[in-house]
Amino acid sequence: MNKKVKTVYLLSFNPNDFSKGANSLKQMLWYFVNAFFVRASWNPFMSVKVGLLKMFGAKIGKGLIIKNNVTIKFPWKLTVGNHVWLGENCWIDNLEQVVIGNNVCISQGALLLTGNHDYSVSSFDYRNAPIVLEDGVWIGAKSTVCSGVTCFSHSILTVGSVATKNMEAYTIYQGNPAISIRKREITS
Repeated sequence: MNKKVKTVYLLSFNPNDFSKGANSLKQMLWYFVNAFFVRASWNPFMSVKVGLLKMFGAKIGKGLIIKNNVTIKFPWKLTVGNHVWLGENCWIDNLEQVVIGNNVCISQGALLLTGNHDYSVSSFDYRNAPIVLEDGVWIGAKSTVCSGVTCFSHSILTVGSVATKNMEAYTIYQGNPAISIRKREITS
């Protein structure tokens, strides 16, 4: 029984223009603006960060709190509601659209990951999908939301957990992969 073994061939990888909405110059400018002004620890001025994000195409509501060292891959693929908190070192790796509702908290070191590689094809192409965080969602520190996931209204992903599937409204999720552990009750 002589079976032909298939292998990954990274030379044939094609990124498929995941940066839609921006030409090469805009992408390069964003790289430097992001590094020197938005992510920079020396820049505590939220209004400057918000203004720059908007200038590069992000749709942002009122009251965004954006801490230091926040990484946003492509602002032209980002929509943020009102009164959102982005904690230190969180990373919005938005190869596809990321939509964040009102009153959402994304804690320190959290990762929103809209893309991954398709391990079943030799060229290792991307298989991307958008992420939606509805109103009142809390993404805990050092947790990950994977591509294609919707975190429905007021759901919580606890510290260090990984959401690989949609999260039901008013439900708390924990673990890797995250599972429902109880309902969220808001008392006042």
